Amino acid sequence: MVNFILIAFCIGAGLLFKAQRWVPADAHKSINAWILYVALPAVSFKYLPQIEWSRQMLVPVLSPVVVWAGSWLFMEFYCRYKKYGQRSRSSLELAGGYSNTSFIGFPLVAAYLGEQHIPIAIICDQATFLLLATAGIVAAVKGGGAQGGKVSAAQVGKRLLSFPPFIGCMLALVLSFLVDLSFAEPFFDRLAATVGPLALFSIGLQLKFNGWRQQLSQVSSALVYKLLLAPALVVLLVLATGTRGAVAQVSVLEAAMPTLVSSGIVAEQYRLNARLVNLIIGIGILLAFLSTACWSLVVQALG
Repeated sequence: MVNFILIAFCIGAGLLFKAQRWVPADAHKSINAWILYVALPAVSFKYLPQIEWSRQMLVPVLSPVVVWAGSWLFMEFYCRYKKYGQRSRSSLELAGGYSNTSFIGFPLVAAYLGEQHIPIAIICDQATFLLLATAGIVAAVKGGGAQGGKVSAAQVGKRLLSFPPFIGCMLALVLSFLVDLSFAEPFFDRLAATVGPLALFSIGLQLKFNGWRQQLSQVSSALVYKLLLAPALVVLLVLATGTRGAVAQVSVLEAAMPTLVSSGIVAEQYRLNARLVNLIIGIGILLAFLSTACWSLVVQALG
């Protein structure tokens, strides 16, 4: 229960601070810098050495791929039906294909399943980022018309290798096989503990809901896919692979998370419909508290 209170309190505090203008308009950027450069790498060093690797661990790697592929197909048919252009399609792909596996995912996985399952959530998170940095950038370039709709391998590689949580994840995986890091666990534990409160507070500072009525069709379609169909596809994946237990539960629950906040940043950078993507992010976060509660009942059967 304390995790749910923490989630509501931190997001509410962010909304209050924003409404009262107690912090600068771009205060979330400084908070996100700490999370990306310090806290999330510390999470990797804290939890990844605890993972017991097996074939089942392919499922949290594949589940974000299933979510992304399903979004690509869903938005392909939806945008053809609505006769939307590539800019709208790319915006909706960003909104539907990438889950908020860390900022929202880590606290909710801990709340529903227990903190001991965070290592599996980290695998989902890194797979999600890899997809965003590759397929997401390709879609954004095509939709934004930048560089003639083409993206180079060097551009994708630079984005991957300069992302601090990815660097932290790789270092944690390599060093845990070479060095006993148990002596540093208290240090990483303190740093990792800042992810939840600060990430949720940052989200509260960024939530926007203006203009949702004008884009209700696109918003509702993206949310139906992201909050309902995407986790259902991952349920089919875990059933098809015969996966059970914590791996299946975390994979499905992470797929049920709302849209990744970074999707809005990418949409803005590449001149897509950032307003639409941010609307889907904001509304999705609120609705996800109800939808993930329902999915938590489903994942109990996968235990």
